[in-house]
Amino acid sequence: MNGLRSEALSSSHDREGFSCGVAALDNYLQRQASQDMRRHVAAVFVMVSEDQPQTILGYYTLASYAVETSGLPDEAVKKLPRYPTTPATLIGRLARAVDQPGFGSLLLADALGRILSNTREVASALVVVDAKDDAAAAFYHKHGFIPFGGTARKLFLPMKTIAGAAQRRAR
Repeated sequence: MNGLRSEALSSSHDREGFSCGVAALDNYLQRQASQDMRRHVAAVFVMVSEDQPQTILGYYTLASYAVETSGLPDEAVKKLPRYPTTPATLIGRLARAVDQPGFGSLLLADALGRILSNTREVASALVVVDAKDDAAAAFYHKHGFIPFGGTARKLFLPMKTIAGAAQRRAR
């Protein structure tokens, strides 16, 4: 992430200037994100360039989540403890500015790295997304996410998969 950094959303960031082309995602950042942070409902992280730190290039939200283990595919359940629910982290929203094509993968990698790092303090066996549409679901599929819960738009990625990928990159 040469020349880029991710950080918690703050009042110094230009939320009104951000546009991803999806009104619901733009409106969330501009009108709801700060309230969600204050209420501890979601953590909102933005990606900025070091030379223009007020300009938001993309953002994502993270929240604690629990998944009913019975709703997961059998192969995933075999690798988990036999609890009725499994701790997870939800990527609630992820959006890149319209003028930043290909930036979604960088945002996702940053989110997954942050989640993996935080599992030392707050356990999370899975990362879950609830894709907004078919294009978003295809994006997550491309990155290895697996459908569950009887819908193609609700997807997960095991933390072991994320940790393995991080180890391979570190070599």
